[in-house]
Amino acid sequence: MLFKWFSSLDKFVPALLLVILLASIFPEPAAYQGSFTLHTVGDIGITLIFLFYGLKLNPKKLRQDLSNWRLHMVVQAATFIIFPLIVLPFYNFYSFHSNELLWMGAFFLATLPSTVSSSVVMVSIAGGNVPGAIFNASISSLAGIVITPLWMSLVLTSVQATTPESAAYSSILIKLILQVLLPVITGIVLNRFLGSWAQAHLRFLKLFDQSVILLIVYLSFGQSFYLNLFAQTEWTDILVIMLLCSSLFFTVFLIIHLISKKLKFNRGDRITALFAGSKKSLIHGTVMAGILFKGFTGIGVILLPLMIYHALQLVYSGIIAQHFSKQLPPAP
Repeated sequence: MLFKWFSSLDKFVPALLLVILLASIFPEPAAYQGSFTLHTVGDIGITLIFLFYGLKLNPKKLRQDLSNWRLHMVVQAATFIIFPLIVLPFYNFYSFHSNELLWMGAFFLATLPSTVSSSVVMVSIAGGNVPGAIFNASISSLAGIVITPLWMSLVLTSVQATTPESAAYSSILIKLILQVLLPVITGIVLNRFLGSWAQAHLRFLKLFDQSVILLIVYLSFGQSFYLNLFAQTEWTDILVIMLLCSSLFFTVFLIIHLISKKLKFNRGDRITALFAGSKKSLIHGTVMAGILFKGFTGIGVILLPLMIYHALQLVYSGIIAQHFSKQLPPAP
């Protein structure tokens, strides 16, 4: 069963690594400037991702799931409050003095919403409250459109950007509204007409999402390689990031476990809180990085902690979900 989970979920991670390798060998297309570039294709793809995401959200079903408010509060508090508050104090003790963008990437990771697909899959494997996982992942994704930029506005000025555009936070908000929020709202409005089509083509939409993410990752890392920004990033830095990401995951996991125990959650809600509250969305991270850090020369470096956390959360969550699944009573 563990092999079945690994083979079904982990294909995207090798694809990400392959794209990063490709960006290191052929970074020039990512740095090309013109009237229509791969960045233009990426921007269009981002808009379509959130349009399709809105199409998949059923407003009536979301309203029906509002009653379990204690579970929702725990998941959202873990996602948008506990994560950032754990990482933020380390700014003054930042160990990567030669590359402050890595800390920026770590804090960006901490402010992101929860992921949708892997949270629901892990909760299902572990025998948790699947409707609660779907509801919280959906609400988290919507809230992140507003909350993530608000958190990042506190620290964006601490990193030196190469163009004045990166300091113009009002233009960032406008682009977020036009490229993320408006497409989501449009998709939700169109759900009653095209929602069934979206549900019938979930596999295609997932493939489309992943294709756009791979393109954005290529562009982000390609620019960083082209400008030689990884020259100051050592393997020891990457190992430290892996250690810190692991520590962050298990710290939040433990905090959620203690809160769930204090609130006397049943088994299903406790599992949902643990898995939905400890995840971070690679999709939202990559697409929002292109907007929030527009004009920065080190988006690839900023995305590095998120990429590492994404891979680790799949591995750790898969192992823990299998442990929970063994505790389930055998099916009749």
